[in-house]
Amino acid sequence: MSRLQPVFAQCRAARRAAFVAYVCAGDPDFETSVEVCRALLANGVDILELGVPFSDPLADGLTNQLAAQRALEGGMTAARVFELVRRIREFSDAPVVFYTYYNLVFANGVDAYVGAARAAGVDGILTLDLPPEEAGEVLEAGRKHGVDTVFIVAPTTPDERIARIASVTTGFLYYVSREGVTGVRDQVAGNIPEAMKRIRARTDLPTVVGFGIGTRAQVAEVAAHADGVVVGSALVNCIRDNLGDRAGLPGKLGARAADLSAGTART
Repeated sequence: MSRLQPVFAQCRAARRAAFVAYVCAGDPDFETSVEVCRALLANGVDILELGVPFSDPLADGLTNQLAAQRALEGGMTAARVFELVRRIREFSDAPVVFYTYYNLVFANGVDAYVGAARAAGVDGILTLDLPPEEAGEVLEAGRKHGVDTVFIVAPTTPDERIARIASVTTGFLYYVSREGVTGVRDQVAGNIPEAMKRIRARTDLPTVVGFGIGTRAQVAEVAAHADGVVVGSALVNCIRDNLGDRAGLPGKLGARAADLSAGTART
């Protein structure tokens, strides 16, 4: 059974949005990454989104591109990403979702990759550059191995396409609140309430909102409307800013996560 749906149900019952945290697997090195994940999951994170480091992350802004570069330079490989998930499973049952690019899945064999992900303890896969119309192999492998699929809805997505995307999604929909790449913004996009109405008119799937959310106030603004709030670049920036103190980094990141997660409560 998926770990994702019970988490969303628990958050709804508690009158709050789920807090989804993104970090790049292996940033800045493997052992620190384990402790980073431990700190996040101990400080209010409901769902952990692990970026699989890639040499050409076109959907990511500079912050996450540099995180992927640090991870790759630190020796992260596909096999070590699976190892990281296995280490996380030693101390947490929280859902883990891969944020990845199709080349990384395809190059290793779709069925083999999804099967290995499930064996390691992965709950869902968001393949950023894979449209639903071309996702047949991933959908089949997900059904076979019990791995949820996550797809993206953008501000420009037509209503009929929202329904199409939702029809092949089993985990949650990821609403990208802004066009462009990842990165912290000064203000939250103003179209979120209307976008949630459009999506919910076409599916009952949980919908999380990401891109540009980096403060507790911004989390609260989004949590009032969405089932989950994704924070990525703000956490990755915290890692970057504390590279000189790797022993103290997890504690500082945990404190930042606790502050952000406090914004998920609905009044």
